[in-house]
Amino acid sequence: VVTLYVLSAPLSLLKPPSPVLTADVTFDPETANQWLIVSEDGKEVRDTDTRQRVTDNPMRFDCYTIVLAREGFTSGRHYWEVEVRGKTKWDLGVARESVNRKGEITVSPCNGYWTVWLRNENEYEALNDSSVPLPLRVKPQTVGVFLDYDEGQVSFYNAQSHSHLYTFTDSFTEPLYPYFSPCNNDSGKNAAPLVICPLSTLSAPRHPLGKFKL
Repeated sequence: VVTLYVLSAPLSLLKPPSPVLTADVTFDPETANQWLIVSEDGKEVRDTDTRQRVTDNPMRFDCYTIVLAREGFTSGRHYWEVEVRGKTKWDLGVARESVNRKGEITVSPCNGYWTVWLRNENEYEALNDSSVPLPLRVKPQTVGVFLDYDEGQVSFYNAQSHSHLYTFTDSFTEPLYPYFSPCNNDSGKNAAPLVICPLSTLSAPRHPLGKFKL
């Protein structure tokens, strides 16, 4: 095992960093697609192949199994972790407040989404303006998402191994919300929920020089 120090900011930016705020994120049921069930505490979401009796509203995604967090960010550095254990597919990332939530959606930065996903149990991709395959040696059980709003970065990590998965670099001009999709149930094959981890278990990046095992 080789231990590297991965530079996540240019040398010119290596000044005392602003604090990283571990984000107390909860799912917003008002944004959840009608096929999703959000737990009462707002920490779990799953698809059960059963349409829920919910009212339509402008905030709700009506075509894909997507849900946003209640909490949005307009500045600062924020970190949260999501348990993806037992799932064969999922999406995680952030989305602009103004994203289209009705009908067909193309998930990409130009449309206001910065996300990675899993498909077919072991196919990981970053959904940049073109898909970027992520050849991972270790399958993440928990994924960390690190948003540095002011520096225009969204980074993803395997939270157990502290290994870096991918970083988007862009500029942000409006509120960003944590984005999630447990994807469809797939007749029980993908029934496990997405679970937002408690703050007490998080280990947020603390410095632009982060220590990761590759």
